[in-house]
Amino acid sequence: MMGPAPAGEQLCGAIGEPEVMEPALEGTGKEGKKTSSRKRTLAEPPAKGLLQPVKLSRAELYKEPTNEELNHLRETEILFHSSLLRLQVEELLKEVRLSEKKKDRIDAFLREVNQRVVRVPSVPETEEILQDKDGLNQRYFRKRALYLAHLAHHLAQDPLFGSVCFSYTNGCHLKPSLLLRPRGKDERLVTVRLHPCPPPDFFRPCRLLPTKNNVRSAWYRGQSPAGDGSPEPPTPHYNTWVLQDTALESHLQLLSTMLGSAQGLKDGVALLKVWLRQRELDKGQGGFTGFLVSMLVVFLVSTHKIHTTMSGYQVLRRVLQFLATTDLTVNGISLCLSSDPSLPALADFHQAFSVVFLDSSGRLNLCADVTASTYHQVQYEARLSMTLLDSRADDGFQLLLMTPKPMIRAFDHVLHLHPLSRLQAACHRLKLWPELQDNGGDYVSAALGPLTTLLEQGLGTRLKLLAHSRPPVPEWGISQDPPKHKDSGSLTLGLLLRPEGLTSVLELGPEADQPEAAKFRQFWGFRSELRRFQDGAIREAVVWEAASMSQKRLIPHQVVTHLLALHTDIPETCVHYVGGPLDALIQGLKQTSSTGEEALAVAVCCYDDLSRLLWGLEGLPLTVSAVQGAHPVLRYTEVFPPTPVRPASSFYEPLQERSSLLPRLDKPCPAYVEPMTVVCHLEGSGQWPQDAEAVQRVRAAFQLRLAELLTQQHGLQCRATATHTDVLKDGFVFRIRVAYQREPQILKEVQSPEGMISLRDTPASLHLERDTRQLPLLTSALHGLQQQHPAFSGVARLAKRWVRAQLLGEDFTDESLDLVAAALFLHPEPFTPPSSPQVGFLRFLYLVSTFDWKNNPLIVNLNNELTVEEQVEIRSGFLAARTQLPVMVIVTPQDRKHSVWTQDGPSAQILQQLVVLAAEALPMLEKQLMDPRGPGDIRTVFRPPLDIYDVLIRLSPRHIPRHRQAVDSPAASFCRGLLSQPGPSSLMPVLGYDPPQLYLMQLREAFGDLALFFYDQHGGEVIGVLWKPTSFQPQPFKASSTKGRMVMSRGGELVMVPNVEAILEDFAVLGEGLVQTVEARSERWTV
Repeated sequence: MMGPAPAGEQLCGAIGEPEVMEPALEGTGKEGKKTSSRKRTLAEPPAKGLLQPVKLSRAELYKEPTNEELNHLRETEILFHSSLLRLQVEELLKEVRLSEKKKDRIDAFLREVNQRVVRVPSVPETEEILQDKDGLNQRYFRKRALYLAHLAHHLAQDPLFGSVCFSYTNGCHLKPSLLLRPRGKDERLVTVRLHPCPPPDFFRPCRLLPTKNNVRSAWYRGQSPAGDGSPEPPTPHYNTWVLQDTALESHLQLLSTMLGSAQGLKDGVALLKVWLRQRELDKGQGGFTGFLVSMLVVFLVSTHKIHTTMSGYQVLRRVLQFLATTDLTVNGISLCLSSDPSLPALADFHQAFSVVFLDSSGRLNLCADVTASTYHQVQYEARLSMTLLDSRADDGFQLLLMTPKPMIRAFDHVLHLHPLSRLQAACHRLKLWPELQDNGGDYVSAALGPLTTLLEQGLGTRLKLLAHSRPPVPEWGISQDPPKHKDSGSLTLGLLLRPEGLTSVLELGPEADQPEAAKFRQFWGFRSELRRFQDGAIREAVVWEAASMSQKRLIPHQVVTHLLALHTDIPETCVHYVGGPLDALIQGLKQTSSTGEEALAVAVCCYDDLSRLLWGLEGLPLTVSAVQGAHPVLRYTEVFPPTPVRPASSFYEPLQERSSLLPRLDKPCPAYVEPMTVVCHLEGSGQWPQDAEAVQRVRAAFQLRLAELLTQQHGLQCRATATHTDVLKDGFVFRIRVAYQREPQILKEVQSPEGMISLRDTPASLHLERDTRQLPLLTSALHGLQQQHPAFSGVARLAKRWVRAQLLGEDFTDESLDLVAAALFLHPEPFTPPSSPQVGFLRFLYLVSTFDWKNNPLIVNLNNELTVEEQVEIRSGFLAARTQLPVMVIVTPQDRKHSVWTQDGPSAQILQQLVVLAAEALPMLEKQLMDPRGPGDIRTVFRPPLDIYDVLIRLSPRHIPRHRQAVDSPAASFCRGLLSQPGPSSLMPVLGYDPPQLYLMQLREAFGDLALFFYDQHGGEVIGVLWKPTSFQPQPFKASSTKGRMVMSRGGELVMVPNVEAILEDFAVLGEGLVQTVEARSERWTV
């Protein structure tokens, strides 16, 4: 569960994106080593920014509450569901409300504007300009625009205004409005929009009904009337735009009357506007605007579903509840109470518009511009929000109103239609002449509805929700031409996918002799073909080309491009589909069509076979009680999955007596092969010794016996040691560790001088328990999560690839990053679980960069084992023990107090560096993915910033075994001693041999007190070195600790300081053959 940020930080996201957490979390030890946080913080005051309970005296604590406090508590109980929520709501409202000072400045500016408009010369009365039939053929709109241009010409010369420009009203290109901003410091405070309006009763209402035509075909198309007596098509949108101007004043008066004196209603509207803004539902033409939601509140008040005494929070809940349960695309609503028979019926409006909500006149549809897709998105978000509110989660407020949901982070796939002018051809192909006539030639609006309907039908069960985002409404100077449709960017569609329907490569149609078969063929075109199925039926069907999981995830791309080309004449080159550009980062060298799920499944299948062999072994003194995987491969989160290996014997020195191989000095470093850990539990028995050392010896005997039996009974190549047995099976290497369930208990036993035995956690017992009990349990739980959410593997692997590419991989355990990725699926609120690696990775960056690691544990509720009460208890325990816990705390049902996977790191500074990098990477990557011209170089955010390091050690690719896994994969690399043809091999490959990692171990051992070393284990060619600031402080001279230091005289005393030139030379000497260059990058280390 994602905890709320501290009160002061919550408000950052009210309007824009939330800010990043504060820098320092907690200090590291004096030497800069990763010491235990218990030692580090005992003597320190509470860390800066750590939330502390307010201390009250006994008298204050037990003081009787005043009447005012009792009333406040009663009110909180009735109007809100908790005091915390009330505080959060009140704090947010303070942020979004205008201060009295600002209100006064705005009022003063409005009065000045009013005076200036009245004084504009030669402005005739509206009645003199307009004529009776101006409702026809855009005459009214053209006169309106001329009137506005005249005003603009005069007001632009007035020194009061810093900016005078035009924009479209709600995106409608027939209705410009004039934007006025004051000169000077208030320019960003207020924008006044001037809307010219006719007198309310100027146009006859009966002429503007949704069934009437007011744009004649002959005039619009520039040709003489057909003369065949065919009726003119109705122009409901055109009529609505005229009506909107006539009703503008009455709508404002209605809102003022209904909401003006009820503070709770006004607060509710403010909260709803924040809710809409965070979800981008009010953006662009046809958005669900703040005006619409205000009118909806008025409707609910008039129908007694909302009472004027309700709090803002209650209003928010009632409106969301109404939206979640009412489909205005099917059952419209009306503010009109009149029973006048001359008024049009709701059915007339449903025929003309997708969404119906009538104003109090009964003639104007307030939702005329809202598409069915937008309303269904509003409904979907309202349902999600109600579920979140009903869960009464601690962080509900944060997730509901403070978390932004931009399209790229909310939808699995996004596609851009660019350039927009292609939609003109689509209108011609779809024969949308009446719609173009109605929309005044706006081909985007005309094509949008048919386009989304077409794609919804084609995507079928793969699709949960389709949303669209129109480009923002532009502004232009009064001396410029207004922007054309084709210049206004791109149309963006978001696809929220159903994981269960995503992997099907077959669209099953009707049987060939059914009447529906012709429709199916017409819809799918040449992709439809007759097929005979196993049950003997001959059906129409469409089969998509997709072999791997990553290709199946992108079937919607094939569907979309095929249908758009077939039905709308939009070619594939104009559809910029963003679904899998990040896949390349987790693809193997020769597997450009797969992101590794298949290779992982093969390895897991091989493990399952081995597991069965272990269960069935005969001749072991004790039977096997459990076999459990304990490796990232076996939970589908290994960044680059292993492939079966077949070593080429000519590449190695053979060790015949052990059937093993050694790397040859004259050859490049061999392929990196990492054994997969498997824990094999043996049954308990009275024969087991009770002494820790004796248990280890018995275990070693079992390891040897296991190797003998696997070789004898199954012909497997094995190599046994005292702690594990390596087994080669089908080209994969497994490392079997025998475990005895009571061994951690035995290691905890401590004997006092008096002979009393007590149990106490020791480093050895904790380590053993983690490796033999907790790690297999975690692996099993995450394996189960992958079965539920197929995108989990891709998300976890992308996350780890990015962290390691930033050279920070060694500070974060595999398990800790897997758990952060798992949190995105188990606690996705306010989103739904990701169905694509791309969106999951974006949410990973957001979570890492905005989560309040200092004041909250990240609770990952695997298998939903933790109850709400237990989670509250965990949070309370966390705050009480905060100073003894690691910097980054991740809690699971099996690990509720200690956060075992982050005990050894990261340090405060490393976590902060990750937070900063994630906060920088997220907007950059989102901007790339939302670029309609294509995302460009997607690897940019994966390349590490090298300018922050003091020294760069560049390595020779010849000795980097995983060189081809680099972010920028080399065009050519060295042969790594593997045969390309598949087949059985009896040669045990070289295991875990990675020269850069061995070199790093030596560097840390020799210079760990002076510097920190950073490296990307996936083919990195650079080791980054940061000097520790404390190591450059002169130390008193000691003959026993002169390593890497030189003696200097300071103030008559001998002191030791690091000898940097000698250390850099040592870096090169230690890595001879592996190190190409050692490059000093800064002078910060001078003393």
